[in-house]
Amino acid sequence: MSSLDKHIERVLFSAQAIADRVAQLGSEITSEFSGDSEPPVFVGVATGACLFLADLVRRIDLPISIDFIRADSYGSGTVSSGSPRISFDLKLDITNKHVFLVEDIVDTGNTLNCLIEHLKLKKASSVSVCTLLDKPSRRKVYFKLLGDGKFYSGFECPDEFVVGYGMDFAEQFRNLSYIGVLKPECYM
Repeated sequence: MSSLDKHIERVLFSAQAIADRVAQLGSEITSEFSGDSEPPVFVGVATGACLFLADLVRRIDLPISIDFIRADSYGSGTVSSGSPRISFDLKLDITNKHVFLVEDIVDTGNTLNCLIEHLKLKKASSVSVCTLLDKPSRRKVYFKLLGDGKFYSGFECPDEFVVGYGMDFAEQFRNLSYIGVLKPECYM
């Protein structure tokens, strides 16, 4: 047991389960977008989606571009502020391109809605979302995808505070190879 493991109440998704599901998502995206002439742009939502993005794009057998965007909504807490702001923007021009927003977790939907609107203003032709975890029980904003965009989800997540595989509490636990429920005494 590592020094980080002792703070985990239970493992929700093992490293192997994550790897298997990421491979399935990569295969699904490859098959659904293999006829497109313009390479899509995969945009990782920093910092939580970094590990998921890296593993996902290695499973996609298509020409693609990769960029990052940062939208801050949690700070060092466990609950979204509800008012995300973009603190780091894209480098690539996405005009008339299909964009895949790659998220670690979709919770209230506030951040995702903000990002989709931002990409719309940047004239993306369509926006798909690929999230590792989806927490529909916490949804407050029902975002609308742009153009021919699709929603891809790795796992449905219970309404608990999770860390690992890129997700953090106060910038810690991102380096766990699995996703686990953080013990409440760590953040209360």
